[in-house]
Amino acid sequence: MRVFVTGATGWVGSVVVRDLQDHGHQVIGLCRSEDKARALKATGAEVVLATIDALSSLNRAAASADAVLHLAFNHDFSRYAESADEDAGAIKALGEALQGSGKPLIVTSGIPRVMSGAIATENDLPSSSALVGRKSESAVMALADLGLRAATVRLPPSVHGVGETHGFVPILIRLAREKGVSAYIGEGGNRWPAVHMSDAGRIYRLALESGVTETVYHAVAEGGVPFKAIAEVIGRKLGLPVEAREREHFGWFGAAAADLPASGSHTARVLGWEPIGPDLIDDLEQDGYYR
Repeated sequence: MRVFVTGATGWVGSVVVRDLQDHGHQVIGLCRSEDKARALKATGAEVVLATIDALSSLNRAAASADAVLHLAFNHDFSRYAESADEDAGAIKALGEALQGSGKPLIVTSGIPRVMSGAIATENDLPSSSALVGRKSESAVMALADLGLRAATVRLPPSVHGVGETHGFVPILIRLAREKGVSAYIGEGGNRWPAVHMSDAGRIYRLALESGVTETVYHAVAEGGVPFKAIAEVIGRKLGLPVEAREREHFGWFGAAAADLPASGSHTARVLGWEPIGPDLIDDLEQDGYYR
């Protein structure tokens, strides 16, 4: 299969590319820098050197492919609204290229926020919160209404692995260093689902190879890791106290208070997906997170 992957040199996208190639698929990868383009080309992939708002480039590459995986997103939280709009525009352009072809489009979003204490499943609708739901799923649903074969992979707030730079865990590590304390809110019982990057990357290929029979997939290996347990590991590894703080301590990072338990059991069953990477707490013991 010839697969166009946006965000092909990103945190999860690079894993997706390797996994596709390891299983005999041909990759066309979108990246925005010449250095990354050279590295991607060295893997044997075709390269589209462009930014995510270069809609004509996206359209042409998508039209030349048998399937499209959209993972690109600007994670600069200071311009989140603009990033969400860019994401929706890119999805629309990709969908227009595939309209009427029967070729699948899989895009990336986040775990939805549901009722307090409830566990998010693949059947839950996306949250109205821009931070959690972005605009990805509404854009995909609009394309599906037009008859496009479209689906969403929802990633947890922690897609972890040594080298992660812009995920929720690196944010917590930076905050702990800046403030001299590894903090949690209340009793720290709010939960974050998690998945190792290697396991998240396989979901996309498995969804393609299974025929994209679902509209939503959850890349969830752990349904809910207590926030306090994460803070405790970070504090111990940095030699900092671990203490409760008010929400204001975390500033703009409101996700510190989020309780987002989720299940990936349906996805695991329909795809035959079995996570094999380390759990989040075990993974955070690695010194590489703190260099």
